[in-house]
Amino acid sequence: MSSLKETIASIQAGRLVVIPTDTVYGLACRPDREGAVRALSALKRRAPEQPIAIVAASAEALLALVPELPVRMLFRGPLTLVVANPGRRLPWLGGMSPDTIGVRLPDVEGLAAELLERVGAVAATSANVHGGPDPRRIADVPEEILTGVAAVLDVGELPGTPSTVLDLTGREPVVLREGAVPATEALARVARMTGE
Repeated sequence: MSSLKETIASIQAGRLVVIPTDTVYGLACRPDREGAVRALSALKRRAPEQPIAIVAASAEALLALVPELPVRMLFRGPLTLVVANPGRRLPWLGGMSPDTIGVRLPDVEGLAAELLERVGAVAATSANVHGGPDPRRIADVPEEILTGVAAVLDVGELPGTPSTVLDLTGREPVVLREGAVPATEALARVARMTGE
């Protein structure tokens, strides 16, 4: 296992890492390095046409990467929001839809929070082979993932249920995946934020 310092240095150098989130262990890299994001998809055995979200420490960190983001729609917690990306920033993260981007502000603490604070944001997806179970412990991460990364930050067992994914790019929000936040609650949060 790696130290926090080693994990941060690996991310900053453009290498792949396994990190904790508030849901599951994630396979992560710098979002602004297209080569690193492509390598992440390849290691996961995931088609490069599939989108990868930005997981950030703060709204400010997200805005530094995608200034056009609708700040009022950003939620902290296990919610991934697919929003419009009119400037087509970091298009390699959008897969088949470079005019959209997934963003997330996890509710993390301890080493996970310090990691994100230090790097600002990462491109991240669950640290599994595509279609495999989401890892709640490092022992659940496939060996091929562990041997393909530069650092692994272990903080013990995590909740194990991935984030709920909401698409906010249309006239009405759409639940793309129900996860840690029930669909009805996620939609209610959006309605409260938009005043509907």
